[in-house]
Amino acid sequence: MENENTTFRYKEYKQGRRFLLKILPGQSLVENIKKLVVKESVKSAVILSALGSIRKVRINGIKSGAKLPITRARLTPHELEGPLELLGLTGNIIPGEDHQPDCHLHIIAGKASGDVVGGQLEDAEVFATCEIVLVELMVEGVERHKSQSGGTATIYFAEE
Repeated sequence: MENENTTFRYKEYKQGRRFLLKILPGQSLVENIKKLVVKESVKSAVILSALGSIRKVRINGIKSGAKLPITRARLTPHELEGPLELLGLTGNIIPGEDHQPDCHLHIIAGKASGDVVGGQLEDAEVFATCEIVLVELMVEGVERHKSQSGGTATIYFAEE
């Protein structure tokens, strides 16, 4: 929806179904979220909460001093063997340009030392368990497209 303030765009949505997802040890976190949304024909969703333990975590951080557009060269990839405590997972699932679920997820995980790490999640393997509350978003005209100015895939509203 256009607003007098052109610094942002928005759409109102309604909440749809709610899912409690348990992912078993050794399984991919991201792939199983995608499997659920495909199986249940969920077009858009948000992660409400997540907890458990993970290993083989792959995350990206933006390099200090990076400029736009964000490219692979401007990201710092991290691989953490773990296991780690899953302290937080946030993000959304929006159809990509190919109409397949596109997960934009950020994670916070705790090490045994008490140190905390986080970043944009590429994927992780569930260690002991992972329990996620996922809420379906009832909204039309929203997809994820690559932003030319930002360099990353971002939400696109059909009216733009």
